[in-house]
Amino acid sequence: MGSSNGNGGEGGTIYEAMRLKGFSRRDFMKFCSIMTATLALPPAFASKVAEALEKKAKPTLVWLEFQDCAGNTESLLRASKPTVKELVLDVLNIEYHETIMAAAGHQAEKSLADVVKNQKGKYLAVVEGSIPFKDGGVYCCIGGRTAVDIVKEVCGNALATIAVGTCAAYGGIPAAAPNPTGAVGVSEAVPGITVVNLPGCPMNVENITATVVHYLTFGSLPLLDKLGRPLFAYGKRIHDNCERRAHFDAGQFVRQWGDEGHRQGWCLYEMGCKGPETFHNCPRIKWNEGVNWPVGAGHGCVGCSEPAFWDKMTPFYRRLPQPPGFGIEKTADKVGAGLAAITGAAIVAHGIGRLATGGRKQED
Repeated sequence: MGSSNGNGGEGGTIYEAMRLKGFSRRDFMKFCSIMTATLALPPAFASKVAEALEKKAKPTLVWLEFQDCAGNTESLLRASKPTVKELVLDVLNIEYHETIMAAAGHQAEKSLADVVKNQKGKYLAVVEGSIPFKDGGVYCCIGGRTAVDIVKEVCGNALATIAVGTCAAYGGIPAAAPNPTGAVGVSEAVPGITVVNLPGCPMNVENITATVVHYLTFGSLPLLDKLGRPLFAYGKRIHDNCERRAHFDAGQFVRQWGDEGHRQGWCLYEMGCKGPETFHNCPRIKWNEGVNWPVGAGHGCVGCSEPAFWDKMTPFYRRLPQPPGFGIEKTADKVGAGLAAITGAAIVAHGIGRLATGGRKQED
């Protein structure tokens, strides 16, 4: 799965590894441009990203799975820019990942132990799934050890930890009321360590790649919001970048699945879309190789990148009553009528102005 010799394995640097696998310079620069765009950096930074990847060794990474549905691993396996093969072989030096590694049993656990012992403070840890604390953590054990013990040892000795998916970030669905296993996110399980949260159900794999590329390019992790999420991916609300936003402003809402508004791509707010309260870059980078995303496909956002979304955002098909900081939603049913009245008044005023101007010209 990789090399733990500390020099990035075969090819040394990321660029050399990609070149040895048949990537052209054009392919490499395209990858750098995609990462620059994902990081919300100006296009001119693509050359800086390229310069860093030409010089930096592949970072060693271990991927832990606890209470999860493997959705984030599925997202990894469907990576396209670059593909999972390119991620594993060329961009990252993945030493441990239960789902995709060839080793099993004691041999697999030895791979993880060797990284923790030999590369203390130098490797990146990725955690997928929540960590159960109730009853001594017995609800999730791997190789005879509880998830609590593993995450404290592995993440406690890592350079940084990336919590992928809402379960690893905040506890997610396992932590939904009444939280029978006492599930928590990584930051709560191991207080005081450096954690980057990439919530989502699942997370978009481009965001984890961009986080690693940011570290390699600038020598630091990306700027985070108060919830530990990188601003490049979670700095704007879905509502602000949504392709249906103009319909919201015009008061054009879907009222029933399959109605005329739904067929014409109107706003899904009345059908329960949680975009006004959700911060994520889904509208910008999308899914399925950038082809589409839930709202684009006709389904409202469920707010899966927000803490306790399962408790706070449900029922998913019921409109949020009054999203904070968005007073206009308090009268969402009247938005269309109000805007129509304002528009009508503006047209009348514009017409009166033209008549008045025309009258003066005629008098002149």
